[in-house]
Amino acid sequence: MTGTTTLIESLRQVVGEVKHRPIDLAAHANDASHYLLHPQAVVVPDGAAEIAALLQLGVRDRLHLTFRSGGTSLSGQGVSDGVLVDTRRHFRDIDVLDDGRAVRLQPGLTVNEVNARLAPYGRKIGPDPASSAACTIGGVVANNSSGMSCGTEFNTYSTLRSLTLVLASGTILDTGRPDADDELRHREPALYEGLDRLRARVTGNPHSVERLRHLFSMKNTMGYGLNSFLDFERPIDVLAHLLVGSEGTLGFVADVVLETLPVLPHAATSMLVFANTSDATDALPALLDAGAKTLELLDARALVVAQSDPRAPSTVQELAVDGHAGLLVEFQTATAEELDHVQADAEPVLAQLPLTRDAGLTREPTARASLWALRKGLYTAVAAARPSGTTALLEDISVPVRTLPSTCDGLTELFDRHGYEGSVIFGHAKDGNVHFLVNERFDDPRELERYRVFTDEMVDLVLAQDGTLKAEHGTGRIMTPFVRRQYGDELYGVMQEVKALCDPTGLLNPGIILSDRPDAHLTDLKTVPTVDHEVDACVECGYCEPVCPSRRVTTTPRQRIVLRRAAAKDPALAAEIEADYAYDAVDTCAADGMCATACPVRINTGDLMKRLRSERHSDRAQQAGRTVAEHWQGVSGTARVALKLAATVPGLTAAASAAARTVLPTDLVPLYSREVPPGADTRPDPTYPTNPDVVFFPTCLHQVFAPESGDGAAHAFLRLAERAGVVVAVPEGIGQMCCGVPWESKGFTEGSRAMAATVVDGLWGSTQQGRLPVVVDASSCTHGLEGIAKLLPDDARVPSLRFVDAVSYTAHEILPKLTVGTRAASLTLHPTCSTTHLGIGDDLRLLAEAVADEVVVPTAWGCCGYAGDRGMLHPELTEGATAEQAAEVRAHPTELYASCNRTCEMGVSKATGQTYRHVLELLDERCAPRP
Repeated sequence: MTGTTTLIESLRQVVGEVKHRPIDLAAHANDASHYLLHPQAVVVPDGAAEIAALLQLGVRDRLHLTFRSGGTSLSGQGVSDGVLVDTRRHFRDIDVLDDGRAVRLQPGLTVNEVNARLAPYGRKIGPDPASSAACTIGGVVANNSSGMSCGTEFNTYSTLRSLTLVLASGTILDTGRPDADDELRHREPALYEGLDRLRARVTGNPHSVERLRHLFSMKNTMGYGLNSFLDFERPIDVLAHLLVGSEGTLGFVADVVLETLPVLPHAATSMLVFANTSDATDALPALLDAGAKTLELLDARALVVAQSDPRAPSTVQELAVDGHAGLLVEFQTATAEELDHVQADAEPVLAQLPLTRDAGLTREPTARASLWALRKGLYTAVAAARPSGTTALLEDISVPVRTLPSTCDGLTELFDRHGYEGSVIFGHAKDGNVHFLVNERFDDPRELERYRVFTDEMVDLVLAQDGTLKAEHGTGRIMTPFVRRQYGDELYGVMQEVKALCDPTGLLNPGIILSDRPDAHLTDLKTVPTVDHEVDACVECGYCEPVCPSRRVTTTPRQRIVLRRAAAKDPALAAEIEADYAYDAVDTCAADGMCATACPVRINTGDLMKRLRSERHSDRAQQAGRTVAEHWQGVSGTARVALKLAATVPGLTAAASAAARTVLPTDLVPLYSREVPPGADTRPDPTYPTNPDVVFFPTCLHQVFAPESGDGAAHAFLRLAERAGVVVAVPEGIGQMCCGVPWESKGFTEGSRAMAATVVDGLWGSTQQGRLPVVVDASSCTHGLEGIAKLLPDDARVPSLRFVDAVSYTAHEILPKLTVGTRAASLTLHPTCSTTHLGIGDDLRLLAEAVADEVVVPTAWGCCGYAGDRGMLHPELTEGATAEQAAEVRAHPTELYASCNRTCEMGVSKATGQTYRHVLELLDERCAPRP
């Protein structure tokens, strides 16, 4: 047996799920950092007991283990050439305590998921990193995360109540138990005595005390949190707080209890513009005294980048930037009345500042969102514009606030000296914590040398300002060579002893935080080949992963991209990846575009997957797709008849589809099940009354899949419109029209274009050359029709056509004119991926609230993965995508269940066991009696 075979067999003895296919290892080789290491195996433990057994195995066999959850860390602490331990899949329990004043969390939950569960209590956790949609509690604890407003007062370390840890020996301890300190003494005597001894050593050295007090008065994630020895006396408390920020090098945190903070929902925001950075930082004390909760700095280059954003206010767009600096300031309170008082007190302070423009505090949600979009979009703008093949490096430092201007000036000088064009500085000014972004190419020795010299000079600059080289992102690999220099030999020696006490065999994340290699930050660097134009801008941040329907089944958008890059760099590996890529990446991608809604550079990985599907089709297949489009009315009618027949003999149909899938590609033959509704006859016929207000596009979903009851959403819309006095036309030839999504999602480009042309020809006259809006009754179809411009870029008619979803049209034009009768007590609402793309979530909720007194959107909501017929082609996709949402729905039943797309209704109905219907059907049934 080979060493790898022996390793896999050993791992399977203690962990239920072990991945070792080449495609799995390559998919997990990357995290959000600019480092890359290929693991020997990926394990997915399901609880602390498996972790303990794994650690004991690791000690016995001298393995190296690295824990990873969200994979959003930026300093290289989440990659490994040993065994990578995936703690995101199963560690997802949450328990709200003390009426929301505390919460027990496992490492696989994202910050946004936690805050969504705390929202009904009016609470949130303290750490507020910009990556809150994707970063998980595992990383929040391991990196001692903070963010824009929490500072050092409400970071992970400061809000920690207790945690359950697993030591390298396999010992499991809950530090919140009353006897936890005694248990540590009994079960780990050497560790207990060692921590006690080190505490005496640290506290007995005045220089160490002074140095630690200074460094941890700032945001500081460099090295270990030796301030634990100053802040706590009992070894169990010292150990618990040492694990915070230890980046998985001292033990595993199986769960954590954090104190929470009240949510402050009322806010007033402004972009303050100063002549220079010094003026901006001089204003910080007055603004903090006035009650500002957040103060975000943008240097002159950042303001120039912000000016390119169409959402930028005139105070930014009209600025002739010449050394200026901006402060994004926000005041937050619990009530509107409190905000009145805070703002009244702040106005005189703002009036005294040396601003180049009026402050202009705004409470208007859209204006505030635009200002925050500028700040959060800086990374997007710079990273997206970087040259192909380069890596975007987002770094962070912290310095005493008084030295912030000179530090920013020094960084700008370094950018210029080393030719880092387009680099920007931004960050959390009130904490002296700034981020800067540079683009580098690591496959060029000259560029690598430039980066080495730049890093050395940056370290000189920050330490000369008595700052810390890592404020939020963790030491990782990138700053390990400089830990000793920042802390000095004595405190570095304490850190070495802490590591030896907790991890005597060097099992846990070796090379992270502590390393004697002076070039540790320059090895195992990630190169980024140019591969696919759709995704070349990807920075591998992982923001896409929590919204991806296939994340628990096969691969995520980030993994689909890194696999393409890995194959481009290594031809031998390419062949091994290719063997599994078709199913793991292409076929099980829902192509719903949800990844683009989360991606900071707006990449829709589904576009790449659809192109790859298209490239698999022969010319004959493409022509067949076009023929189907050109004869769609007959084809869809045949499908309707087939589904009606299937409903009468479901067993025979299911057996036939299963048999067909054994000889034909599963991506072409749907798996029929009893849950699939019969064919329908509910698509309205054409009609063109005098002076119509709108043209209605009833989708062919109603021709193929029958509604659960009644005659479906299309007829419901027509009745609602009639009650509101809205005159509706249905175009001639509607039976031949389709939104085109069935062709586009499968890569049948010829069929997509043919159908798009049919639709434009059919709608041009009925809309009176674009004067009338086109109302569509299924959100995915509305979204698909909006994409016609990409298919027919040279058709001058297309820009004049306006597509509006029936949900949005009803909310704005029909609902105000309706009288709704008896409302249901409660309703569970399933927004769709298309409502997210269309931005009509509020309209959907408004209609739901007209139907029911209480409307619930599950906190685990996400795309159902049905994706047209993708959930029938690959049922495991919908099963994985809806598992958590279905469990939540079953645990909290309501009277009604609603969505706004027929296939999505089918998907979530199957997953939850409840009957979901279009919200328009439910609204129609609760309005005045039908005529």
